[in-house]
Amino acid sequence: PLIGNYGVADYQNVDEFGIPKYFESSSIKTQGVIVHEYCGKPSHWASVQGIHQWMYKERVPGVYDVDTRSLTQRIRVKGVMMGAIVVDEKPDKGFEMLNKAKKYGEINFVEEVSTKDPRTYGENGKTIVLVDYGVKNNIIRNLLIRGFKVIQVPYDYRSDEILSLRPDGIVLSNGPGDPKQLVASISEVKSLIGSYEKPVLGICLGNQILGLAAGADTYKLKFGHRGQNKPVRDLESNKCYIVSENHGYAVDGTSLESTDFKVWLKNIDDGTIEGLKHKSLPILSTQFHPEASPGPYDTTFVFDMFTRMVNC
Repeated sequence: PLIGNYGVADYQNVDEFGIPKYFESSSIKTQGVIVHEYCGKPSHWASVQGIHQWMYKERVPGVYDVDTRSLTQRIRVKGVMMGAIVVDEKPDKGFEMLNKAKKYGEINFVEEVSTKDPRTYGENGKTIVLVDYGVKNNIIRNLLIRGFKVIQVPYDYRSDEILSLRPDGIVLSNGPGDPKQLVASISEVKSLIGSYEKPVLGICLGNQILGLAAGADTYKLKFGHRGQNKPVRDLESNKCYIVSENHGYAVDGTSLESTDFKVWLKNIDDGTIEGLKHKSLPILSTQFHPEASPGPYDTTFVFDMFTRMVNC
């Protein structure tokens, strides 16, 4: 019943860095939306349109008045699965569509969402190269707030192209899909680990790519971690943090034993890996989202840690 209550803000409403205040990307990235109920008369001072108008403009289909609880009960038993929205067709049409469609793990979603050309934010400060696998705007904002100049580059930038920008630090962003699809990116990050001695921060997919580049393995979670109230534990301080998560894959802890990485953070609910640290180099990563827009803000200190490493 909360879907659409507040409406949709204006993309042109930007902050001091020129980044949209109320959006984490420049367009809708999902391919369809299913809700039980949506609000057709939104009420919010910043709203310029309803969710229906927004989705219609961006050519994203949606359907409401669906028993989403029933869908949830099926997914929580069977796990994440492919689906289709079928209108004015028999259910068999949906199954036919699914049989012909590529499987989720076979699609390189990153190439669909990564920036096509380099983009620079800020003019002064130390330079951070942000490899964009599908970056959220608030990651860029958190780097700019800390005084960095940020150069956002496409996901398929080679390691030598990244190093030619003379970065004081590198950030590997979040992004969608199976990390094993990014064979070339993993190879480039492996090259970086072997030749670059300055700080590197990986977030979400960036965490998984670091693990794979180091020789570890990843696997698909049955349900994935989705939400803003996930508990993780810092194995060094034994502190618990509440974090925002949105991932369907994780690094296999047992496969880290032959690498130069150690486990830094773990998920309290299921014990999956939530963060890594390199044993000798200034490299750290989180599976969750420390930028967490619109929150919680328990782990924005990760950006402070990275900043201290860069300024050291």
